[in-house]
Amino acid sequence: MTPDMESTHSPWQPLKPEDLATLGRIAAQIHPGLPERLEVLAEKNSLFPAGCRKLVVAEKMVGYGLSHPWKLRSIPALDHRIGHLPADADCLFLHDVVVLPEARGHSAAENYLRYVQSLASTAGFRTLALVSVYGSNALWERFGFKPCTHSGLEAKLAPYGSSAIYLTLNFGG
Repeated sequence: MTPDMESTHSPWQPLKPEDLATLGRIAAQIHPGLPERLEVLAEKNSLFPAGCRKLVVAEKMVGYGLSHPWKLRSIPALDHRIGHLPADADCLFLHDVVVLPEARGHSAAENYLRYVQSLASTAGFRTLALVSVYGSNALWERFGFKPCTHSGLEAKLAPYGSSAIYLTLNFGG
Protein backbone atom coordinates (compact mmCIF):
# COMPACT_ATOMS: atom_id res chain seq x y z
CA MET A 1 0.00 0.00 0.00
CA THR A 2 1.23 3.42 -0.80
CA PRO A 3 2.23 5.53 2.18
CA ASP A 4 0.22 8.56 1.05
CA MET A 5 -2.99 6.54 1.07
CA GLU A 6 -2.41 5.14 4.53
CA SER A 7 -1.50 8.47 6.07
CA THR A 8 -3.97 9.93 8.52
CA HIS A 9 -3.73 13.12 6.43
CA SER A 10 -4.87 11.41 3.24
CA PRO A 11 -8.36 12.29 2.07
CA TRP A 12 -8.84 8.60 1.08
CA GLN A 13 -9.32 6.60 4.28
CA PRO A 14 -10.38 3.04 5.03
CA LEU A 15 -14.13 2.54 4.72
CA LYS A 16 -15.62 1.39 8.01
CA PRO A 17 -18.96 -0.34 8.63
CA GLU A 18 -20.28 2.81 10.31
CA ASP A 19 -19.66 4.72 7.03
CA LEU A 20 -22.04 2.55 5.01
CA ALA A 21 -25.19 4.60 5.66
CA THR A 22 -23.43 7.71 4.32
CA LEU A 23 -22.09 5.69 1.38
CA GLY A 24 -25.66 4.60 0.64
CA ARG A 25 -26.90 8.19 0.62
CA ILE A 26 -24.08 9.28 -1.69
CA ALA A 27 -24.70 6.32 -4.02
CA ALA A 28 -28.43 7.11 -4.17
CA GLN A 29 -27.65 10.74 -5.00
CA ILE A 30 -25.12 9.98 -7.76
CA HIS A 31 -26.66 6.77 -9.15
CA PRO A 32 -30.45 7.23 -8.92
CA GLY A 33 -30.95 5.11 -12.05
CA LEU A 34 -28.59 2.34 -10.88
CA PRO A 35 -29.69 1.58 -7.32
CA GLU A 36 -27.88 -1.02 -5.27
CA ARG A 37 -28.92 -2.33 -1.89
CA LEU A 38 -26.69 -1.33 0.99
CA GLU A 39 -25.98 -4.98 1.87
CA VAL A 40 -24.54 -5.51 -1.64
CA LEU A 41 -22.16 -2.58 -1.19
CA ALA A 42 -21.33 -3.64 2.39
CA GLU A 43 -20.41 -7.11 1.17
CA LYS A 44 -17.70 -5.67 -1.09
CA ASN A 45 -16.18 -3.90 1.90
CA SER A 46 -16.29 -7.06 4.01
CA LEU A 47 -14.76 -9.21 1.25
CA PHE A 48 -11.96 -6.81 0.31
CA PRO A 49 -11.59 -3.93 2.76
CA ALA A 50 -8.19 -2.93 1.33
CA GLY A 51 -9.91 -1.84 -1.90
CA CYS A 52 -12.71 0.09 -0.23
CA ARG A 53 -12.08 3.69 0.76
CA LYS A 54 -13.99 6.80 1.71
CA LEU A 55 -13.03 10.28 0.57
CA VAL A 56 -12.99 12.70 3.50
CA VAL A 57 -12.62 16.46 3.16
CA ALA A 58 -13.07 18.81 6.13
CA GLU A 59 -14.19 15.83 8.23
CA LYS A 60 -17.05 15.07 5.82
CA MET A 61 -17.38 11.97 3.62
CA VAL A 62 -17.63 13.32 0.07
CA GLY A 63 -16.98 10.17 -1.93
CA TYR A 64 -16.01 6.54 -1.93
CA GLY A 65 -14.22 3.89 -3.96
CA LEU A 66 -15.10 0.19 -3.98
CA SER A 67 -12.83 -2.34 -5.67
CA HIS A 68 -12.11 -6.05 -5.38
CA PRO A 69 -10.30 -8.88 -7.16
CA TRP A 70 -12.27 -10.31 -10.08
CA LYS A 71 -12.01 -12.04 -13.46
CA LEU A 72 -11.30 -10.11 -16.66
CA ARG A 73 -14.22 -9.79 -19.08
CA SER A 74 -16.57 -10.88 -16.33
CA ILE A 75 -18.85 -8.20 -14.95
CA PRO A 76 -20.40 -8.59 -11.50
CA ALA A 77 -24.17 -8.37 -11.71
CA LEU A 78 -25.49 -5.02 -10.55
CA ASP A 79 -27.20 -5.12 -7.14
CA HIS A 80 -26.31 -8.78 -6.51
CA ARG A 81 -24.11 -10.19 -3.80
CA ILE A 82 -20.98 -11.85 -5.16
CA GLY A 83 -20.64 -14.32 -2.27
CA HIS A 84 -16.88 -14.72 -2.46
CA LEU A 85 -13.89 -13.48 -4.40
CA PRO A 86 -12.77 -15.80 -7.21
CA ALA A 87 -9.70 -17.86 -6.31
CA ASP A 88 -8.47 -17.42 -9.88
CA ALA A 89 -8.97 -13.64 -10.02
CA ASP A 90 -6.76 -11.95 -12.60
CA CYS A 91 -7.61 -8.26 -12.20
CA LEU A 92 -8.79 -5.69 -9.72
CA PHE A 93 -12.34 -4.56 -10.55
CA LEU A 94 -13.29 -0.99 -9.68
CA HIS A 95 -16.95 -1.41 -8.81
CA ASP A 96 -17.59 2.25 -8.14
CA VAL A 97 -15.64 5.46 -7.66
CA VAL A 98 -17.71 8.47 -6.63
CA VAL A 99 -16.62 11.99 -5.84
CA LEU A 100 -19.41 14.42 -4.99
CA PRO A 101 -19.50 17.53 -7.20
CA GLU A 102 -18.30 19.83 -4.41
CA ALA A 103 -15.12 17.75 -4.00
CA ARG A 104 -14.19 17.42 -7.68
CA GLY A 105 -11.25 19.12 -9.33
CA HIS A 106 -8.60 18.12 -6.78
CA SER A 107 -7.34 14.85 -8.37
CA ALA A 108 -9.32 12.67 -5.94
CA ALA A 109 -10.21 10.04 -8.55
CA GLU A 110 -6.63 10.00 -9.81
CA ASN A 111 -5.33 9.51 -6.25
CA TYR A 112 -7.72 6.61 -5.65
CA LEU A 113 -6.68 5.12 -8.99
CA ARG A 114 -2.98 5.31 -8.02
CA TYR A 115 -3.82 3.60 -4.75
CA VAL A 116 -5.75 0.70 -6.34
CA GLN A 117 -3.10 0.28 -9.01
CA SER A 118 -0.50 -0.13 -6.26
CA LEU A 119 -2.83 -2.50 -4.43
CA ALA A 120 -3.38 -4.55 -7.60
CA SER A 121 0.34 -4.69 -8.31
CA THR A 122 1.06 -5.91 -4.79
CA ALA A 123 -1.54 -8.67 -5.28
CA GLY A 124 0.13 -9.70 -8.55
CA PHE A 125 -2.50 -8.25 -10.90
CA ARG A 126 -1.45 -6.25 -13.95
CA THR A 127 -4.93 -5.14 -15.01
CA LEU A 128 -7.67 -2.92 -13.62
CA ALA A 129 -11.21 -3.22 -14.99
CA LEU A 130 -14.40 -1.20 -14.56
CA VAL A 131 -17.76 -0.40 -16.07
CA SER A 132 -18.04 3.24 -17.08
CA VAL A 133 -21.53 4.74 -16.74
CA TYR A 134 -23.08 8.12 -17.55
CA GLY A 135 -20.43 8.90 -20.16
CA SER A 136 -17.57 8.84 -17.63
CA ASN A 137 -15.44 6.82 -20.06
CA ALA A 138 -13.68 10.04 -21.16
CA LEU A 139 -12.36 10.47 -17.62
CA TRP A 140 -11.17 6.86 -17.42
CA GLU A 141 -9.64 6.97 -20.89
CA ARG A 142 -7.66 10.03 -19.80
CA PHE A 143 -6.08 7.76 -17.16
CA GLY A 144 -5.19 5.15 -19.79
CA PHE A 145 -8.21 2.83 -19.68
CA LYS A 146 -9.29 1.38 -23.02
CA PRO A 147 -12.67 0.01 -24.11
CA CYS A 148 -12.75 -3.78 -24.22
CA THR A 149 -15.02 -5.38 -26.77
CA HIS A 150 -15.54 -9.04 -26.14
CA SER A 151 -18.32 -11.32 -27.20
CA GLY A 152 -20.97 -11.63 -24.51
CA LEU A 153 -20.20 -8.38 -22.69
CA GLU A 154 -23.25 -6.57 -24.10
CA ALA A 155 -25.75 -8.63 -22.09
CA LYS A 156 -23.72 -8.23 -18.88
CA LEU A 157 -23.50 -4.45 -19.45
CA ALA A 158 -27.23 -3.96 -20.12
CA PRO A 159 -28.26 -3.56 -16.43
CA TYR A 160 -25.69 -0.75 -16.11
CA GLY A 161 -27.54 1.39 -18.67
CA SER A 162 -27.25 2.21 -22.35
CA SER A 163 -24.06 4.26 -21.90
CA ALA A 164 -22.18 1.49 -20.05
CA ILE A 165 -18.74 0.58 -21.40
CA TYR A 166 -16.34 -2.06 -20.05
CA LEU A 167 -12.83 -0.60 -19.75
CA THR A 168 -9.48 -2.07 -18.79
CA LEU A 169 -6.09 -0.65 -17.89
CA ASN A 170 -3.03 -2.83 -18.33
CA PHE A 171 0.11 -1.79 -16.48
CA GLY A 172 3.38 -3.12 -15.14
CA GLY A 173 4.58 -5.20 -18.04
